[in-house]
Amino acid sequence: MNTEPFIIEQTYNAPVNSVWSALTDKNKMKDWYFDVDDFKPEVGFTFYFSGEDKGVKFVHECVVKEVITGKKLAYTWRYLDFPGNSLVTFELIAEGGQTRLKLTHTGLESFPTDNSSFARESFARGWTYITGTSLKNYLEK
Repeated sequence: MNTEPFIIEQTYNAPVNSVWSALTDKNKMKDWYFDVDDFKPEVGFTFYFSGEDKGVKFVHECVVKEVITGKKLAYTWRYLDFPGNSLVTFELIAEGGQTRLKLTHTGLESFPTDNSSFARESFARGWTYITGTSLKNYLEK
């Protein structure tokens, strides 16, 4: 079983404050991420959103665990009705007028191994699209 965290980095032609706002403003999140019910970058804040894979609806329940404004955001990532719990961390690094995002997703091995929606490759495809296409297009439009 692979217990290594999934890590992906992406650089955007956008300042840190724009990337931070995209990660923490629920109205902006729905344009590139998911339509969350509500969001506040406050430790302990719980939020929900739904996603679908292969015709199955997955309700996500996330709890904000760490906030360093403009630098770091971390929250749990779990699915209602399925075992497992993971942690997603977004770290922002200013590089001139650009921002490098480092996303780390730990605990993937805690999800059911008999469901391909929870396969490491599925998360890799999802995060690659979200960070490399969806967020990039949103920030650089």
